[in-house]
Amino acid sequence: MPSFEVLYQAAALCLTYPDDDFRARLPLLREAAPQLREFTDHAALTPPQELAAHYVEVFDLKNRHSLYLSWWRDGDTRRRGMSLLRFKDVYRAHGLELTGEELPDFLPAVLEFAARTGDTDLLLEHRDCLEELRARLTDFGTPYASVLDAVCATLPTAQPGARP
Repeated sequence: MPSFEVLYQAAALCLTYPDDDFRARLPLLREAAPQLREFTDHAALTPPQELAAHYVEVFDLKNRHSLYLSWWRDGDTRRRGMSLLRFKDVYRAHGLELTGEELPDFLPAVLEFAARTGDTDLLLEHRDCLEELRARLTDFGTPYASVLDAVCATLPTAQPGARP
């Protein structure tokens, strides 16, 4: 599989809350990851408060566009705890510890992990979840859909009848 580390790192940044640091990185993101230009151009032209409000509307108010990959399979059940441990175990196997407030299945964290290690197994295992999120973002009409379009385009298509 070709190397997509720069795209994954840029997509991770695009899918985090659009604070001042994000805005400062926009020119670099635009240049480094041309696959994300639809989103980065939108973000550059949108007033900061409007972009932040849109992010909250899309990702924070309901789980309909959840960036937490285990939620797509497990919902808010006990099973999700084991799924979260799986993410942590994969990170630890590569000598990485997740720090900060986010859960280990947070898509930007998974993308950053793939960018740093080249290991796309977690993305591949959750390809169906990524596709569902991509479809919902597209239906919602948000520019964030183009970020998922770019990420999904890097992953091989799922085999019919195979469960990731």
